[in-house]
Amino acid sequence: MGREFELKYAATPAVLEALATRYSGGRTIAMSTTYFDTPQGALSQRKMTLRLRRENDETVCTLKTPLPDGSRGEWECAAATLAEGLRTLVARGAPIDAIPDNLQAVCGARFTRLAIDVPTADGTAELALDLGILTGGGREIPLCEVEIELKSGSEAATLALAQTLAQEYGLTPEPKSKFQRAAMLAKTDT
Repeated sequence: MGREFELKYAATPAVLEALATRYSGGRTIAMSTTYFDTPQGALSQRKMTLRLRRENDETVCTLKTPLPDGSRGEWECAAATLAEGLRTLVARGAPIDAIPDNLQAVCGARFTRLAIDVPTADGTAELALDLGILTGGGREIPLCEVEIELKSGSEAATLALAQTLAQEYGLTPEPKSKFQRAAMLAKTDT
């Protein structure tokens, strides 16, 4: 299990372009994500997020869980199917008591990510520039955001980088995850 520390910001396509120009290089990843839960929301009630994401030519199964300090645990493995991924995650100790047999697709996201490794004062952060859509309930909304994720070094240095970029580019903090926003879309009455 990894421990995830990332900051999310709402952005505009122009800001993504400016950041891509400032930090040249990086890798482009086409992402298609499907989020799963039971009809009763058993995972969401436990503040867990389960997804199957296609990242270019690889499919990855991820379970995110709350940790006692308020951060997120992240369990991840390569997997062709959700069932295969869940078996692997459970074998690796992911905190799922029992795999629900009534999982269903709840919502999703399709976007292109430009991922750039950026130095911090004491390590590295990944600057992820995401542009695409969130989907749910037969509806979709635009997705345009910046994620800054700690890869090495301290949380303080990653936070300092994020705050600097937010101030320089007028970024607005995005408190809700992609899943939370897409799930809200799925629940919206037409």
